[in-house]
Amino acid sequence: MHAVMGPSLTARRIMVRRACYRGMMAGLVAVGLWHGPALAAPPVGMAAHRAVYDLVLSAVGDGDVVTAEGRLTFVLSDMCTAWSTQQQLHVRSVSREGDEHDSDSDYAVLEDKDGSSLIFRADQSENGQASPRIAGEAHMSPGGGRVHYTAPGVHDVALPAGTLFPVAHTASVIAAGQAAQTEIAPPLFDGTVETGALNTYVLLLAREAPPVATPFAALAPLGAQRVHIAYYNPTTRDMGPIFEQGMRYFTNGVADRLDLDFGQFRLAGTLREFRLLPVPDHCPATPPLSPPRRPL
Repeated sequence: MHAVMGPSLTARRIMVRRACYRGMMAGLVAVGLWHGPALAAPPVGMAAHRAVYDLVLSAVGDGDVVTAEGRLTFVLSDMCTAWSTQQQLHVRSVSREGDEHDSDSDYAVLEDKDGSSLIFRADQSENGQASPRIAGEAHMSPGGGRVHYTAPGVHDVALPAGTLFPVAHTASVIAAGQAAQTEIAPPLFDGTVETGALNTYVLLLAREAPPVATPFAALAPLGAQRVHIAYYNPTTRDMGPIFEQGMRYFTNGVADRLDLDFGQFRLAGTLREFRLLPVPDHCPATPPLSPPRRPL
C-alpha cells in the first residue's frame, strides 16, 4: 500500500512544529535572560546586557527534521524599578522531504523588580504567516496572582502562590546554585502561553569557580553553574515537558553553552556577541506607588 502525503499530514506537521516553537519560546525566555519579600526570588546581581547566540543542529530525533539552525538575540535593560526584556528568535529547519520551514518570534516584557507585575507581548510567525499575538498584564501577591490577557482573546487566569516572572525565575535558579541546592521547582509565568503559569523543574549540576573559560573578559572572573530546566504545561494531559534546555549560568544571569531540546531535534547555542549595558545613575530612592506603564 502506497501512502500519499496529503493536506492533512502537512497540516499536522505544521501544528506539531508550531507547538514545538511555542514551547521553545516559552523556554528561551528564561535563558539568562532571564525584589518585595514574598513575591520574588532572593536578590542576585543580575546584569543588564545584550547577548547574541548562534544556534546549530546538535541532534535529531524521531521527527522529520534533518537540519536546523538559528539565531537568538536577547536584551535585558535596567529601568530602575523594572527590568525590560526583549528577545528575537529565528529558526530555519529542513525536513526529510526537503521542505524548508522558518519560524520567527518577537517577545517583550516589562517586569517590576519587586515581582508584583509583568506586562507582556509575544508574537510568532511560521513561514511568514503570523500567529495570534499573546499579550496582557499579570499581577502577583503573596497569596497568588492573576493574569489579564488582552490578546488573542480577553480572559483572566489565576496564578498559584509562588509563581515567578522571568528575571526573578533566573535569579531564583542562580541563588539556589549559590546555596548548594541540587534542584528547585518554581512555577513560571512569562506570557508565552494563553493558559497561565508553567511548572518548571530545575536541576543544578556542575559548578565552576573563577576564572571561568570564556572568550568574554567581563564574564571570566565570575563563577558559573551548569543547569537543566524542563517546562511543563499543567493544563494539558501530556505528562512530558513541552520544552527542555540546558545552559551554563554566570552569577550575573548571563547564559552560554545552550542546549535546546525540542523533541524532534536539538540545537546547541554559542554566545557569539556579548556586552554589558549601562545602568541608570539617577533612579528615584522610593519607587512610585503606580509607576507609569510604557507600551511594549
